Amino acid sequence: MNFETILYEGRPVDNNQSRTDAELAVYDFLDECGINYKTLTHPAAFTMEECEAVRKEIGAPVFKNLFLTNRQQTEFYLLMIPADKPFKTKYLSSQLGCARLSFASAEKMEELLHIHPGAVSPMGLIHDKDRKVRLIIDEDLKNAGEYACHPCVNTASLLLSLDDLIEKVIPATGHSYTWVTLKPE
Repeated sequence: MNFETILYEGRPVDNNQSRTDAELAVYDFLDECGINYKTLTHPAAFTMEECEAVRKEIGAPVFKNLFLTNRQQTEFYLLMIPADKPFKTKYLSSQLGCARLSFASAEKMEELLHIHPGAVSPMGLIHDKDRKVRLIIDEDLKNAGEYACHPCVNTASLLLSLDDLIEKVIPATGHSYTWVTLKPE
């Protein structure tokens, strides 16, 4: 894949040209929390293959982030799993003690996380002021040092430590998280 990228220490310094309010809010939030991060700007990455190209450029794993809901669409979950790991809803549903899960609508994603499909990220939790979304993390990610995720848009990727996400970012949003063990089959 051929694409032009720019790596910044912290937020992009391009006078916020063409940056969305949701994206700028992520940079403001990370700066206010004193998080060390880098930002790689790049053409839109919609697929895991395009995210793999970003991963190679940024030098850190890119996790798969899935926005899920229960059958009644009353509970919402953001699941972080390794990019190459298949996802079976039955394993997660049983661990969470809920009805079978499915993908939540793009409308709910926008309403709760200010994110569009293709840009799902735990950074969206900063917009979930009512804490309606529960963060779920696959145990296979426990040993990840740095990782990359989108800042609520898929034209940039953040590089930060998983420890900072878990110990600083998530608590600052008022959310908690749950570790789960998902079978790879």
